[in-house]
Amino acid sequence: MKLSYNIYLKTVAILFATVFFSCQDNYDDIKRMQKASIEPAGIAEDINLKHTDSGRVKLHLISKKMLDFSNKEFSHTIFPEGIELHLYDIDDETKETIITADYAITYDKTDLIDLRGNVQITTPEGKKLSAEQLYYDQETEWIFTNHEYKYEGEDGGYNIGKGGFDANSDMSIFSSIDNDGQQYIND
Repeated sequence: MKLSYNIYLKTVAILFATVFFSCQDNYDDIKRMQKASIEPAGIAEDINLKHTDSGRVKLHLISKKMLDFSNKEFSHTIFPEGIELHLYDIDDETKETIITADYAITYDKTDLIDLRGNVQITTPEGKKLSAEQLYYDQETEWIFTNHEYKYEGEDGGYNIGKGGFDANSDMSIFSSIDNDGQQYIND
């Protein structure tokens, strides 16, 4: 009886060791798969991209780093070290809107751009918008935020708000909530 008990223990020990070591191999594979699933499909550094339309420069993007997550179900691109974006009027390349931010994410499915940290937008007319976070809807060409912001018009008027600002892309139409400021209106 004692002999069969020893054989039983050895069999259990061998099975346990087999299962343990096979699980360890699977565990390592699972860790590798999980790491691959959170890594970007591509990484670009020192970006200096110019996009043209009909032979004219439409935009100029400058960034230190870009992480491409097009391998995700909800694909997006992250600019973790900030962006500088120059948008040119297609009819007049001297008209330039400049957008800068410390961090940016573009979402492919929604056409939404999330700009964060020292966000600055300057239009060719001299309008300026500053905030810690702004969103830009590329489809509707609309800018909005629920964070504090400062808007400066080309005529010296300004708004400083605690949240609730939205405008069209050239800021000729805008709405703001809970703000102080000064506006000049032509009669």
